[in-house]
Amino acid sequence: QVRLVESGGGLVQAGDSLRLSCAASGRALLTLTMAWFRQAPGKEREFVAGTSWSDSRTYYVGSVKGRFTISRENSKNMVYLQMNSLKPEDTADYYCAANRDGSVSNNMNEYDYWGQGTQVTVSS
Repeated sequence: QVRLVESGGGLVQAGDSLRLSCAASGRALLTLTMAWFRQAPGKEREFVAGTSWSDSRTYYVGSVKGRFTISRENSKNMVYLQMNSLKPEDTADYYCAANRDGSVSNNMNEYDYWGQGTQVTVSS
C-alpha cells in the first residue's frame, strides 16, 4: 500500500508561484510513476503533469507547459509541482497520484494510489 500526502496549496494572485509537494510512504518512490491531476469545481479531473520512474521523462498538459515543472526526489520519497505564472484558470484541487507499471498516462483510471488533494486558488 502506498500513502500519498499533498501540501503546499493556497490562495495566490495571478502571476504568482506555488510549489506543491507530495510525500509518498509505503513503497520506494523509485519504482513508482508519479503524476499530478487537478479538478476544478464542476469539471472532470484532468492530468497536469507526470514523471516516469523508468526513464524520468516528464509530460505535461498543454495548458501548463512552460509554466509548471514536475520533479521528484527519490531519496526523500517526494514529488513536487512547481507552478509559475499562475492563472485564475489554474484554480482547482490538485491531487498526487501513483502507478506501479511504469507508464505515464493522462487517464486517471490508470493510477493505483491517490492523495487527498490540496486546494489552489488563483485570484485575478
